[in-house]
Amino acid sequence: MGVAIREAPLPMRHTETSPRRPRPARPGGRALLAGGLGLATLWAGAATYGLVFRDDALARLLSRQSGMQAAYEARIADLDAEIRRGRRMLDERSDLERRLSAALERQAELERRQSVLGRLPGLVPAEAARPAPDAFELRGEDGSRSGRRAEQATVRLAGLESGLDAVQAAQARALARVVDGASRTVRQLRGVIRGAGLDPARFTGAASAVGGPLVPLPAGDFPGMLEAAQAAVGEAERLRRHTEALPLRPPVQGAHGVSSGFGARLDPFTRGLALHTGLDLKAETGEPARATAPGRVTAAEFAGGYGNMVEIDHGHGLTTRYAHLARIAVVPGQWMTAGAVVGRIGSTGRSTGAHLHYETRIDGEPVDPERFLEAGRRLETATP
Repeated sequence: MGVAIREAPLPMRHTETSPRRPRPARPGGRALLAGGLGLATLWAGAATYGLVFRDDALARLLSRQSGMQAAYEARIADLDAEIRRGRRMLDERSDLERRLSAALERQAELERRQSVLGRLPGLVPAEAARPAPDAFELRGEDGSRSGRRAEQATVRLAGLESGLDAVQAAQARALARVVDGASRTVRQLRGVIRGAGLDPARFTGAASAVGGPLVPLPAGDFPGMLEAAQAAVGEAERLRRHTEALPLRPPVQGAHGVSSGFGARLDPFTRGLALHTGLDLKAETGEPARATAPGRVTAAEFAGGYGNMVEIDHGHGLTTRYAHLARIAVVPGQWMTAGAVVGRIGSTGRSTGAHLHYETRIDGEPVDPERFLEAGRRLETATP
């Protein structure tokens, strides 16, 4: 069996409180405390000074930055204004160049028009405005010089545009004069043709049967005005050619009286009423009888009561006859010009004395030659 070991009882703690004795102060503690207080004070002062200094520096920095920002904003505003001025000058220059290009194109077009107008009869050419070679140079050594040159170019360009306006207006007036003159000529020639007892449509065809109120074209419608002028001039030229082909000239030169007119009369041989189909013009034997219009000889022979007779076809159904000739000077098929001699006046055939029997016929029917001769006199006195 083992031996039981008994633990020794622990001594009892004394539970009564007894007053503690104060420990003696360590040497140097107060110095440490004083140093700590000094350091704290120094740190607080330094921090306070740092805060104050930082705020002042920050204020100065903010002030400096505000000034820099204001200067920067002012510079930005100046640059923006300069850019705006540059854009405005560029826009002005672009507009000036556009106007110049348009003016030069317009000038070229007016010159082309003038070449067309120059081919119209009786039209006096108009001067076309031309710019100076250096009138529109815009570059300069500096902005002010460039601006001055741009202003000068603008003034010159305005002058050019004004000149082109004047040329265009002059061309319009010229065309109007051409139309007016040609229309007046057409009216006169139609009056001459009608006075001769003919219908103008016989020569110009149905295309000339036009009419309607006069509505002048605006000056800007050059193609329309030119077309109207060309049509009027063409119509006048056609009528002039046809009128020149009419037997409007007298068959004998100088003053010659009429011994017997056209129409009913007492026949010199039978003393009864008969139709006289022409004019008997007093003349001396041997005087020349002349063609009254251009045409081709269709007969040149002795023709019974006509005696020696020449007939000329003038076209459009018109013919003339020259009778009682002493001698014939042409042959059939010969082309005659107006005024050419067809023979010599005499008294052959049914004639009581030397004279020229002159006839005008339309589609084979005799008509009064006096109407043609009167129309010819009107044409001579008509305004060209």
